[in-house]
Amino acid sequence: MTPVVRILLFANVGAYFLQMTQPALANALVFYPPAIFVRPWTVITYMFLHGSFMHIGFNMLALYFFGPRVEDRLSSRRFTWLYFLSGLSGALLSLVFSSESPIIGASAGVFGVMLAFAYFWPDTPIHIWGIIPVPARILVIITTVLAIWSGFGGVRGNTAHFAHLGGYAGAFLYLKWLDRKRGEFKRRVEAAPREVVERTLKWQAIDRQRVHEVNRDEVNRILDKINAQGVGSLTSQERIFLSSFVPAEDRTPPVS
Repeated sequence: MTPVVRILLFANVGAYFLQMTQPALANALVFYPPAIFVRPWTVITYMFLHGSFMHIGFNMLALYFFGPRVEDRLSSRRFTWLYFLSGLSGALLSLVFSSESPIIGASAGVFGVMLAFAYFWPDTPIHIWGIIPVPARILVIITTVLAIWSGFGGVRGNTAHFAHLGGYAGAFLYLKWLDRKRGEFKRRVEAAPREVVERTLKWQAIDRQRVHEVNRDEVNRILDKINAQGVGSLTSQERIFLSSFVPAEDRTPPVS
């Protein structure tokens, strides 16, 4: 279990318990599109409410299975952005296409996580009902088609299909943005002197999950700074700090 997934699981279960015991308070957290300017916080809080035990059970089960692997791949900070941007885009798409229906559920965020899983591991089989194997990318395509068909006149029911589609869209755009940032970083590295390239590649190869929690956020911050501004933006203290996490046999003296 990874840190952010664990927090989200506990937060959702806690919010569901709140719904059962304090329904009046929970009603203030529901996303109702016509009231978005009166209650803007609900574009986030709606993600922690659920309509039934089956509803929260399905969402948390999907988060439990897909979330840790995606968080390991992206880092906890980027995974958090992915999850909440997916939830936000789900609310906004619902605002456009389903403006009169109140919306609750973590589905948009969870669908964003599922899309990220399919983005990184498209051929991994997902067993529907534990029996039928379907490649992850095919499952995303099928659920997208069903959500579009249901949202625009199919079997709509009480399902927020546009929130699901928004979750997919938000996650896809965020992952593409990350790919673009990685591409820019790669081009900057390739244009740098050889010793800078070697040192930077060693920094990027640091296994962030092996870094102690006390230092992990700082390591993530510095590596993100390299991606955004280049190696030249680092202070001498940041270079020394980052180099301390490279295996001793691979280290080169940090230079400013």
